[in-house]
Amino acid sequence: MSVGTSDVILKRMMSLHPKIIDLVLDRATRLLDALDNPERKLPPVIHIAGTNGKGSTQAMLRAGLEGVGKEVHAYTSPHLARFHERIRVAGDLISEEHLTEILDECYTANGGESITYFEITTCAAFLAFARVKADYTLLEVGLGGRVDATNVIDTPALTIITPVSIDHQQFLGDTLAEIAGEKAGILKRGVPCVVGPQEDETIDVIEAKAARLGAPLLVHGQHWHVSEERGRLIYQDETGLLDLAMPALLGAHQVQNAGAAIAGLRALGFGEKACSAAMTDVTWPARMQRLKDGAFPARVPSLELWLDGGHNASAALAIADLLGKLPKRETHLICGMLNTKDVSGYMKPLAPHVTGLMAVSIPDEINTLPSDVTAQAARAAGIDATEAENVQDALTSIAQKSPNARVLICGSLYLAGHVLRENG
Repeated sequence: MSVGTSDVILKRMMSLHPKIIDLVLDRATRLLDALDNPERKLPPVIHIAGTNGKGSTQAMLRAGLEGVGKEVHAYTSPHLARFHERIRVAGDLISEEHLTEILDECYTANGGESITYFEITTCAAFLAFARVKADYTLLEVGLGGRVDATNVIDTPALTIITPVSIDHQQFLGDTLAEIAGEKAGILKRGVPCVVGPQEDETIDVIEAKAARLGAPLLVHGQHWHVSEERGRLIYQDETGLLDLAMPALLGAHQVQNAGAAIAGLRALGFGEKACSAAMTDVTWPARMQRLKDGAFPARVPSLELWLDGGHNASAALAIADLLGKLPKRETHLICGMLNTKDVSGYMKPLAPHVTGLMAVSIPDEINTLPSDVTAQAARAAGIDATEAENVQDALTSIAQKSPNARVLICGSLYLAGHVLRENG
């Protein structure tokens, strides 16, 4: 196969397995063996699982490590605007040339065997990381943990489990305990694990697994505490107390993500400078991101535009909390969701905070929930809802009726990615 653009190769990779998600490790380990096991040649790995907050926690860790001069590889998913966002090599998004090269090499090494898109692209990330010097590698789990393609690292330096909630039941189980068991699959013998805030049945599962493996736990509420006091972030563990700026990412839920990131940095031996940089230097798109520049704000300048990619009930609770704390303003949602999500559970926390909702289907997404179904779920939750052909039509309609409104575009990372691409 000749080298083409990364988009061409990625499209070919989509055809290597009939399912988008098929959770086993055999295919990834087979390909990694063919690639001479790049996963064994990575800088120290910090492996992050959980239902909510993985990406934000990883972003804070990266900001903290880079704030003290460390070179950091980072792998995350899904991407928003471009696939390149998933692979950050020694601090920089992977270049088109480098991405094309490693994708081509992985496609060739796979030899036409069955492998999912996520599995082969994860192997490509490992290949890129193994060939460039860095101090740390941050790996975000794609789905679950136990049989996720990232879970091939025998001895990470640290693992982190952010809050676990009900999501992806068709793959991970119907109960919190079952889902927690999948997330706890990243625990490794003797490797410390930072654990964010959890429900009792979740922490019971994690603690039992850690005990079997002899994995030391650093648990929120037991070994570390974090809170907001008078506009400052207060963190305390057995090492001492830190009084830091609030994280640059908005929302009360980011306080607990910040706590997990700080606990991780402290476990790795870093001090206040790294922890402070984790708060002030962090950026992470589509997490209650204010859109002030670009095509959409230019077309509807009187609207206050926000973007969030959260897609489950826990994320909706966090969004609702932040909306409740923002200055009072008529608020409308533009919402598009996937048909695999709990749309009713997502709508209920938001209902008290919004005037109306315009439902859209997510463009070019086979698993989009039809806009009429989203609108129906919103009405069932008590939200005045209508449908729109697309985000721009929704914004135009809202601006005509309520020119000074606040508008939150939400419901899916895939919708968020579409908005960021269109916004330019």
